[in-house]
Amino acid sequence: MDLVVGLDAGGTSTRALVLDLDGTRLGQGVAGGANPNSHPPNVAAAHIGEALAEALDGLDSRKVRSGVLGMAGATKLADPAIFDLFHDAWTHAGLHCPMRVVTDIEAAFATGTSSPDGTALVAGTGSIAGRIAGHRMVAQSGGYGWLIGDDGSAFWLGREAVRATLKLLDLDAPLEGLATAVLTAAGAKNRGQLINVVNDRPPIALAKFAPLVSSAYHHGDPEALSIVANAARLLADTATAVRDPSDTSPIVLVGSLIKTPVGTRLKEELLARCNAQVIMATEGAAGAAWLAAVDVLGPDAPRPSRS
Repeated sequence: MDLVVGLDAGGTSTRALVLDLDGTRLGQGVAGGANPNSHPPNVAAAHIGEALAEALDGLDSRKVRSGVLGMAGATKLADPAIFDLFHDAWTHAGLHCPMRVVTDIEAAFATGTSSPDGTALVAGTGSIAGRIAGHRMVAQSGGYGWLIGDDGSAFWLGREAVRATLKLLDLDAPLEGLATAVLTAAGAKNRGQLINVVNDRPPIALAKFAPLVSSAYHHGDPEALSIVANAARLLADTATAVRDPSDTSPIVLVGSLIKTPVGTRLKEELLARCNAQVIMATEGAAGAAWLAAVDVLGPDAPRPSRS
């Protein structure tokens, strides 16, 4: 029985999925983030190996005919030293097929549709959109990383939550639910402690405050309502930047924010702006695995079964 494997490596987590050529799920694995822009490359590569080992447990890795690694920060693998780290993790997992690396955008689009053309938007720890033609990304918007971009992402949400809290503290204003939650999560009691806690951690750790925004949004917190609306607008801007106004090809949304209030508002925003189907997908590894199956069977490869 021939197999294929797909991985979705993001800033927060890495997921691996093993399918047979009928699209049946046979194994899956989860590990920490493997974006080499957000984590030391050796740590990121180790997480690839962990996810593969879990997904392939009990299966014959020699039967894997094709594998696709969809990842944020894929351009980092142009560095031979970093590529070797990831390739070593691939081979140590028992894989003998080539490691085909695609962007997380290409894997995300394939998750939601078998159409060869359209737009994909990843809204997770970071954010990026790409125009897809023939299953390949031909143009992109965003994806600049936390320091100079990632508008609307989980990192952005967390940063805005902390900023909103600090502004209220500066004004000595009554603290709403979001601000209280931020202080509690940070283990801080005042402005100075919050600043110190945030600056003492890696910048990407701000993404951990993002769920607090969703929770406060559901309780009507005004700061959270504003942050969510702005995030949806910024993400929609990122997606539409790679589309012509007359484009009717599908838009696929994927990433950790898609099942949150941001994702709901984002879909509404895109439907208002674009004459296109908007598909909310949740599993980039399934798209990567389907692309691996396409390498073996062609574009009529069966779609992965649902988990």
